[in-house]
Amino acid sequence: MTLIATRPGPGAARPYRFPAVVRRQVAGGQVVAAHLPGQNLAVALLLLDAGAGREPVGKEGLGGVLAKALEEGTAQRDATAYALAVEGLGTELVTALDWDSFQVSVQVPVDRLTAAVELLAEAVRTPRLDPDDVRRVRDDEATALRMDWANPGPRADAALRAELYGAQNRWGRPMYGDPDSVAGLDVEDVTVFHSEWFIRPGTLIVVGDLDRVDLDALGAAAFAGAGGGPVERGGPIEVPTRTGRRVILVDRPGSVQSTLRLGHPSPHRAHPDHMPMMLTATVLGGAFTSRLNHLLREVRGYTYGVHADFGAARRFGRFAVASGVQTAVTAPALVEAVGEITRTQAGGVTEDEVAVARAWRAGQLSVELQSPRAIAAALTTLVVHDLPDDYHARLRESLLGADAELVSTAAATHLRPDALTLVVEGDAAVIRDELVAAGLGELVDHPG
Repeated sequence: MTLIATRPGPGAARPYRFPAVVRRQVAGGQVVAAHLPGQNLAVALLLLDAGAGREPVGKEGLGGVLAKALEEGTAQRDATAYALAVEGLGTELVTALDWDSFQVSVQVPVDRLTAAVELLAEAVRTPRLDPDDVRRVRDDEATALRMDWANPGPRADAALRAELYGAQNRWGRPMYGDPDSVAGLDVEDVTVFHSEWFIRPGTLIVVGDLDRVDLDALGAAAFAGAGGGPVERGGPIEVPTRTGRRVILVDRPGSVQSTLRLGHPSPHRAHPDHMPMMLTATVLGGAFTSRLNHLLREVRGYTYGVHADFGAARRFGRFAVASGVQTAVTAPALVEAVGEITRTQAGGVTEDEVAVARAWRAGQLSVELQSPRAIAAALTTLVVHDLPDDYHARLRESLLGADAELVSTAAATHLRPDALTLVVEGDAAVIRDELVAAGLGELVDHPG
């Protein structure tokens, strides 16, 4: 018996409306808020310009250590007393770090929001940073990284980043550092980083029923004790694109699989082509029905899955493809992946492919941006990347208005198949000759 199934077409994108954005200056800082009428839960997020990009070269991982150290008590309370105060409000401190920002947030019922913001500010502005606690947190973080780096992937990711941006630059090193960089941090590194970046006011993001919230009082609580003027954010970094492809071989003796990372530099997050670039990546490798996944998984059977995207920070970006394949098909998988990227760049995409991608992306907004935390994260995007306040309100219409010509132009402009760096983490003794024979580019052994 033969079963023939026809893939269903895209449905209509779900309707979605992003709440209006409110901005005001309070106590030397900025408050950015969104009104959710009748919502009993509220989120407050303190956004600091203290991302991984602010860490000195050689001191990677400072932000991660400091994030954990904030939970070890404050100048006013020891760790136990502080934990009890936070738990008494029915919340927790949630920290997040990216290249551009450090974020600390709480989610509580609206009537507890002011008290929660006061506790949040206490941890951020006046952490205890006891030397013994800092060293313990550092050692825990280094151990966790050692365990992570024992798995396939982190070394390949680090090799690709160093090749794209240069290991002499902070953005050419892992965002969270590596086991050695974290283990090498000392207490003074952490305290100095805190004094330089965590005392500045920053931006308070508030999402909830604003009719029941005093934004001025929340801003005063969040920015109490803060000082210092705005810092230089810097413009987009001009990253040179290499001429010709290069294959970097990261040896993992005895591995039965090869971890693949392909990439090249691309524009920063606020670039006007970001939306069509996102749709390009969706068609190429951003969804289960994508070209790369169909070819490498469904047709060739080389992998369980492959993903491609344009990742972007405030000052730089990168196009990347990630997958894992059986050792025996490492070279063929790379040839097929490069070929599909080349075809997409040269030939563009079809209207049917764009219809699926735009319907999925637009329809997901009603799912991805429905909770207070998700809306708070969206507001941080506006602040960090200097996007207009109506960006998210217009995003659905922008997605639905994209056509094959727009996306194909983005593919032709921003995909650079001839400038790809191909990182392969696998058993070098088994795959080296086939990689050379494939002729994909100059092969270089990674020193790590």
